[in-house]
Amino acid sequence: MLNKMKSLIAQLKEADAAYYGKDNPIMTNLEYDRLYNELAQLERDTGIILASSPTQRVSGEVLEGLSAVSHTKPMLSADKTKSTGEIFKFVSGRRVVISWKLDGLTLVLRYAGGKLVQAITRGDGLKGEDVTHTVRVMENVPLTIPCTEPLEVRGEGVVSWQNFKELNESLEEPYSHPRNLAAGSIRKLDARESKKRRLEFLAFDLISDHLGGTTKWENLRFMAQMGFTTVGYSVLAENASQDALEKAIAFYRPEEYAFPVDGLIFEYDDLAYGRSLGATGHHENRLMALKWADTLYETVFRSLEVATTRTGMVSLTGVFDDVEIDGTTVNHAYLHNLDIFQQLALGPGDKISVYKANMIIPQIAENHTRSGGCPIPTVCPCCGEMLIIHMSPGGTQQLYCKNLDCPARLVRKFVHFCSKTRMEIEGLAEQTLETFVDRGWVKNFGDLYELERHKAEIVACPGFGEKSFARLQQAIDRRRTCTLNQFIAALGIPEVGRHAGCILNRHFSGDWDAFEQAIRDGYDFTRLEDFGQVMHDNIYTWYNNTEESKLWRPALEHITFLKEDNTMSENMKNNPFAGKIVVATGKLENYTRDGIQTKLLELGAKPASSVSKKTDYLIVGEKAGSKLDKAKSLGVKVLTEEEFEYMLALNKA
Repeated sequence: MLNKMKSLIAQLKEADAAYYGKDNPIMTNLEYDRLYNELAQLERDTGIILASSPTQRVSGEVLEGLSAVSHTKPMLSADKTKSTGEIFKFVSGRRVVISWKLDGLTLVLRYAGGKLVQAITRGDGLKGEDVTHTVRVMENVPLTIPCTEPLEVRGEGVVSWQNFKELNESLEEPYSHPRNLAAGSIRKLDARESKKRRLEFLAFDLISDHLGGTTKWENLRFMAQMGFTTVGYSVLAENASQDALEKAIAFYRPEEYAFPVDGLIFEYDDLAYGRSLGATGHHENRLMALKWADTLYETVFRSLEVATTRTGMVSLTGVFDDVEIDGTTVNHAYLHNLDIFQQLALGPGDKISVYKANMIIPQIAENHTRSGGCPIPTVCPCCGEMLIIHMSPGGTQQLYCKNLDCPARLVRKFVHFCSKTRMEIEGLAEQTLETFVDRGWVKNFGDLYELERHKAEIVACPGFGEKSFARLQQAIDRRRTCTLNQFIAALGIPEVGRHAGCILNRHFSGDWDAFEQAIRDGYDFTRLEDFGQVMHDNIYTWYNNTEESKLWRPALEHITFLKEDNTMSENMKNNPFAGKIVVATGKLENYTRDGIQTKLLELGAKPASSVSKKTDYLIVGEKAGSKLDKAKSLGVKVLTEEEFEYMLALNKA
């Protein structure tokens, strides 16, 4: 028994080191929970608890390079269960506050004299890392608050699903989950690099609870009044039945929440009662977490999909027989790295268990057969080049194709160039581009503007005809003129995307020649707002790569840049939104999510993703949600889409 416990502790410690120390999980949450619960059961059965047991401490560690800071109050965890019956037993008829269990990096923010003086990570619960420099640049963290007494707030540093998707597209090595992106970004030593990751802080606990009130609800309200964005929550009334509890839980649908979560938190509303319950060395007794019950579904593994990305990284995806989970059909699960693939020992015909992690992301939980019939891919599925195993910064193995001329890498670069949020060339979907690359019709971005040379061959292709070609040609012709920011975003310079493109567009007045001359002259791009050293270095690395220039430079012969003129600049200055921080939320009638962001940038506004005291306007559509409540509590001016358009019309008049 003792040896088994030591083995479990060693496995959990290794997983903790990867998860908390390197932001790169080596096992699924389901597997971690299984090992943790097995260890806890052995401890209960034997009465033996080793000092190193994860059940007796908070997982985490202080990284080298960041200063260690002691916590005022130990940052303990919450006791966890997957049973709603256990939650009902915990509630015991008392009034409780239900909130999301956020999946990011827990932080403590300290204020003195009404100003933010320090931000600390959770660390090992007793000491954390000083990350004040990166927390200061989060969009919604109040740097000053209307309270001069010393105050501490606990919350989560998180990246929304929407921002995660957009940011991953600009990274050389994409993150597997927003949690890893948040943790890695907060720990960056260069705050300018962290700022680009668009992190947000959601407050959930007032450590200085004597300032708020006597209830949890009052504390959450107090934090909102201080300017903090609080976690989504509701209140379960006293003497609620189990049926009422079940309905309250059903109300929380993680797929509808903007941020990643991995359960719910139940906390007694009466603060004095909660404090009276004390704590163990691992968790506080005033609250309990309900982890989503990851229902396992058995199916049959069929094959491994191998695809080369535009960075050369080779992605591995498991394909299995259809499974119905939460109303959707699931038949694919991304295997995040080579380590996880090897651990599962997959083979065609193997019986496997799958689930949706946090009720969102399909995952393979276990392989019951473990035939190992799928060997590690050794060659690129596209070019046939031998693959290499590359150790990522997080310590996991990834497969890479080292052939810079690999058609798959090339196709995905074309897809990136033509995509909706870049050059927006309609009709050039990935499948079409694959055909064009395979046939040798396009070898660089300039070739896209000379497809007329291959018209007869293209028209003869299945699914193409004269009308299809004419529509494609019209779409390409529309993009013979573009803005500098569109072109820069389309080039795929690592970490230099749409936002950076807009900054460069404004600085160089839409003039490509001025931008290129600045590079030749050794311009320091870190002088620009939101530009860090990595972005600066990436621009020069990209520009000096002769092979890469063969891809993009030919396009310059076919493109005319729409330079900013004085009239455009005056319009940006002389409208009510110029220089203002504007947030848009909810479903708008005349704008997509990207469309409203583009419109605001055209007006010279500063689009933001979250509401704070610094927000000037909130534009709301249907299902505006918590951002509308936040704006009202802070006195932020709220506009309907109609009012927004009316203000623009008045300005034109």
